Amino acid sequence: MIVEDDKGFLWILKEGLLAAGFSIVYAEDGEDGVKKAQEEKPDLMFLDIMLPKMDGITVAKTLKEKGVDVKIIFLTNLKDVDHISQAMDASKDTDYIIKSDLHLDQIVERAKNKLGIK
Repeated sequence: MIVEDDKGFLWILKEGLLAAGFSIVYAEDGEDGVKKAQEEKPDLMFLDIMLPKMDGITVAKTLKEKGVDVKIIFLTNLKDVDHISQAMDASKDTDYIIKSDLHLDQIVERAKNKLGIK
């Protein structure tokens, strides 16, 4: 699952993951992300931090409170220690990627590693 409000980045990530064989569900705001995650029970969620309606850290905490067990990879451009710390504390199985630091192939590889796919 991808929760991302930047339509261009969402499209690139979605296409890259589809090409790698992943099934994709996506949402463009935090509230819809929570709703779809509860319905779909994804194995992995790419989650932006800066989202409309509900930020990504709150999304992760809400899913945890609601018993939705999902691995999360935060994808963001926020590099400050406070946001990184909050994101890592929001869920037990969390990674943090700075969007501008990795190429799409590397992001897909991180998804495979997170899910134990060779």
